Amino acid sequence: MVSKYNLKHIDIISRRSRNDYKASNDRFPGQQQPRDRTVHGGKLRGDLASALKGFDESRPNDPRTDPVKGAFLEVELKRGGVADKLERKKSGVKPLAARLDAAENKVVGLFVPDEARAVLAHVLEEYHTGPLTEDTNNPPQKSFVDPIESFRQARLETFWTDDPAALPDDPTHWMWWEVWCVKSAEADLEELAEQLDARCAAVDQRLQFPEHVVIPVYANRTMIEIMLFGRFAIMELRRATDNPTFFLDTLDDDDQIAWTDDLANRVQWPVSDAPSVCLLDSGVNRGHHLIEPALATNEQDAVVKSWGVDDSGPFPGHGTQMAGLALHGDLTFRLGSSLPYELRHRLESVKILPPPGAKATEERFYGSVTKSAVSIAETNHPDRRRVFCMAVTNDGVSGIQPTTWSAAIDQEAAGVTIGGEQAPRRLFVISAGNAPNPIMMRDVQPVDTLAIEDPAQAWNALVVGGYTDKIDIQEPELADYKPMSDAGELSPFTRSSTLWTKGRSPYKPDIVMEAGNRAVDPTEQTVVDTNSLSVLTSGPDVSRKPLTAFRATSAATAEASRLAARLMERHPDYWPETIRGLMVHGAEWTDKMRRVLDPLGKTDAAALLRHFGYGVPSFERAVASAENHLALVAQSEIQPYTSSGGRSFKDCHYYDLPWPAAALELLGDREVKLKITLSYFVEPNPGALSTLDAYRYQSFGLRFDLKRRNETLTNFKKRVNVTERADRFDKPPSGSDDGKWRFGPDSISCGSLHSDEWSGPAAHLLTRDVLCIKPVGGWWRGRADAKVCNKKSRYALIVSIKTPDQSVTLHTDISAIITQSVAVGTDIEIDF
Repeated sequence: MVSKYNLKHIDIISRRSRNDYKASNDRFPGQQQPRDRTVHGGKLRGDLASALKGFDESRPNDPRTDPVKGAFLEVELKRGGVADKLERKKSGVKPLAARLDAAENKVVGLFVPDEARAVLAHVLEEYHTGPLTEDTNNPPQKSFVDPIESFRQARLETFWTDDPAALPDDPTHWMWWEVWCVKSAEADLEELAEQLDARCAAVDQRLQFPEHVVIPVYANRTMIEIMLFGRFAIMELRRATDNPTFFLDTLDDDDQIAWTDDLANRVQWPVSDAPSVCLLDSGVNRGHHLIEPALATNEQDAVVKSWGVDDSGPFPGHGTQMAGLALHGDLTFRLGSSLPYELRHRLESVKILPPPGAKATEERFYGSVTKSAVSIAETNHPDRRRVFCMAVTNDGVSGIQPTTWSAAIDQEAAGVTIGGEQAPRRLFVISAGNAPNPIMMRDVQPVDTLAIEDPAQAWNALVVGGYTDKIDIQEPELADYKPMSDAGELSPFTRSSTLWTKGRSPYKPDIVMEAGNRAVDPTEQTVVDTNSLSVLTSGPDVSRKPLTAFRATSAATAEASRLAARLMERHPDYWPETIRGLMVHGAEWTDKMRRVLDPLGKTDAAALLRHFGYGVPSFERAVASAENHLALVAQSEIQPYTSSGGRSFKDCHYYDLPWPAAALELLGDREVKLKITLSYFVEPNPGALSTLDAYRYQSFGLRFDLKRRNETLTNFKKRVNVTERADRFDKPPSGSDDGKWRFGPDSISCGSLHSDEWSGPAAHLLTRDVLCIKPVGGWWRGRADAKVCNKKSRYALIVSIKTPDQSVTLHTDISAIITQSVAVGTDIEIDF
């Protein structure tokens, strides 16, 4: 059967125009309520004096180090307070680590140079007793002082931003610490560590970020306290995790060598320059008949050459199982057919886990190992388009905040280099991590309690969770068993991000794919894994048992990588940002997921994104359009900020959407669905402050806004862009939106991928015909030098319209409009 999705997506870049942009609320969030300054100022002055005295009396003294010329304090901010406002650049007062306490207040470490003590005391005195300002009748220094609840003496715990239970109490306990060091103080920290007989990891095992260098340090707690309070060098501390694990449960299938050979003979194998799925895994056993023609010997490598390239990691077989799915998908369907088929993408393999018996010291440094693997693949084949596929996670480490590993993936995706040059952007497809796999039903944990694991919090990665359609149990010995999940529900193997911090953590997973199911006994006491509820893939025992069962989010991730590589082959001009956007845009929820989503309000529905993501992707919907379900695509550059005349926003883009009036009027009150997806890659700036404020992590952010039904074009532009107003406070009355968005703007406020769906009468869409892409805050604007502030970056915009009416010719009508269209406003030259 020929698919109805056989038409090209429509390029709408010709419908784009730009204008200077200024936000309606040109401030970062976190404005504070006024205080009683007499009471508050007096309290803080006492707090500061007491905290400074306490630090001076209790700071660690060691004859091997000189005392730091400053004090470390702990500052508590009221809810909504912005830690950046504590910084006073002229006097050297600088915020360091930050975390949330049990009451959701921010606790921030603060370094106060000795010469700045008097400055800080004077600031508090001015706030406490100084004359009120003439224009606003506020106390002086209000923006600095008002958010502060208290000053306290800093402790090591002040700078610990990891799980509190992981901080050792024993002062002699040795472990690897993840030390987030001030970038300019790296050599100073190395010298101090050497004096204390601690050990810093080698330079190639460190990660560089805009404001930090992350150094694994082997030391005990006492040494770390001396290093922390003996220099102004350490911004924050975490544990250096060393427990990466693969999620795999392998059940051997019967020997099916004849089936395998038959299928291998039916495949038209890919050409040498085809796009590839690059597996960052345990290696691949290339001798498999279903793998060898698509994986050349010079397409296999390892981050340590002595490891070899075969599948012999700590969990042998996993890489080979991933390889079969990444190439062919579920082999059940391929083996059951006698037809030939064409394979248009290849494999690459970079082994990132050492084989048994090899030194495993680099397992602590998965950020740098991942970067090395990317470099190896691109050095071997620099011109190849590829998808990086990784199904490795840190067991038990929640992705609730950015880590060195997740930030390294964000850097690689965005093409960030230490020297500042722009490297290629890259698409990473990574797994959400697996649920525990208990035997007893009483031990099964709800998905809400199982947080997606590090590094799947990476903003720029496409993160894959698991659902299942596998419900047909075939094993005779399990005849009375039933599937644990119904068809279309989440797989028992998957995790969610419902435990992550609302408003500061991106929605993950982005999509869900087949991850298999489990079987429950008739008494509902025990649960087992079974072949019939799994997918079929290539087995590592290539000469005897070339087929094996596979499941969990590893299987889902391999399938998603395959889909991405196929899209790359079909659309060689599409960027990685666009491929990611198309996969999410083409995803849909199953009926079971919709039964949960549809009755809920926007807040609850948005929370369920943390279960299902945007649904199950479809290659058909992602790769092409149909007459009654078409996609409009634009790839563009934008300059979010400018340093000219002070740091401010720079560009916004308007898109004149080419709606066919006659067709929409004919549809009238019949429902149509409009979906908008915006995909871009941010340059990360990780650290504790970024955990509390997304604007500190992202280099820039973008949002979209659609003209409302009863809104004129002039009023729309004035509403979204202060530059369009003669008076910045003259915001036109526009009324509220129609409430027909599934999630709404408040639910797509974090991350680097935003997608929402509007449903309503087709006629109502006629006047909703202009879209604005506008910037929001990011560290490029406020904390970078002028050159960085003025940088451009890319985004992919996808807009689709869908109607169940099969008789419409929307694609034909819109294509005709595009050929004779002009953009709204003044055209500009597109600079790619």
